[in-house]
Amino acid sequence: MSKKHPIVAVTGSSGAGTTTVKRAFEHIFHRDKISAAVIEGDSFHRYDRVTMKAEMAQAAKENKNISHFGPEANRFDLLEDLFRNYGENGTGKKRYYLHSDEEAAAHNARLGTELKAGQFTPWEDVPSQTDLLFYEGLHGLIVTEENQVAQHVDLGVGVVPIVNLEWIQKIHRDNAERGYSAEAIVDTIMRRMPDYIRYITPQFSLTDINFQRVPTVDTSNPFIARDIPTPDESFVIIRFRNPQKLEVDFPYLLSMIHDSFMSRRNSMVVPGGKMGMAMEIILQPIIERMMEARKV
Repeated sequence: MSKKHPIVAVTGSSGAGTTTVKRAFEHIFHRDKISAAVIEGDSFHRYDRVTMKAEMAQAAKENKNISHFGPEANRFDLLEDLFRNYGENGTGKKRYYLHSDEEAAAHNARLGTELKAGQFTPWEDVPSQTDLLFYEGLHGLIVTEENQVAQHVDLGVGVVPIVNLEWIQKIHRDNAERGYSAEAIVDTIMRRMPDYIRYITPQFSLTDINFQRVPTVDTSNPFIARDIPTPDESFVIIRFRNPQKLEVDFPYLLSMIHDSFMSRRNSMVVPGGKMGMAMEIILQPIIERMMEARKV
């Protein structure tokens, strides 16, 4: 951890909704004129798209399992190196994973390369003179026997829909945006489950704040759900691991977020439609105190 070069990590699995939190942070950074070094978790995958498919096929032949959730398919060592170096010196190496042809075209124009979707850009230096590092992805607080990424994080935020809702979101997204069949998506979910339990779930005990969306409609069989429950059909449970550390003012938050209430001494519940607003109200003063601490 570092007061001079703080690190904020947002972690959540595919389809969990980390984009909503990322957008809230972007609004905070814009309002407070904070320069952030933005790191995408996908950029620390070990293999590009083509190689990953080949590795998965070979693993299946050997009755083994490999997924983007586990260490076999990721460079946790390089992620820890980045967090350590940034915390110490405000420097480090980053790259981008190109999800689409549009992303590839944009980076090719910037770098003068001829990369395709599913590949990585070359490693480059993190921009100098940034105020903080912002990570969004699968492994912001990963801990294994070899790598202790979480120890370098100053603020950890988890995005954790209940698992049935997470599956519904993933099924709909992968079908609509990537053209995968429902059967293929379910197969992916089942194949990833051991790594999800071992490497993703434990991170949410290390986060400082968790945002968990809970639907108020029936999601008992996520594999036949026709629609994703809307924000207005949900509540969001916000759990603070150590409210004193974050100087959380619960009476103020309850007064600012209509229809919110406390469910435990460190947990509050807000209507799903107010999730984005709640994130900004909660996170902005925390980020501002981190920026003030840099001046000391």
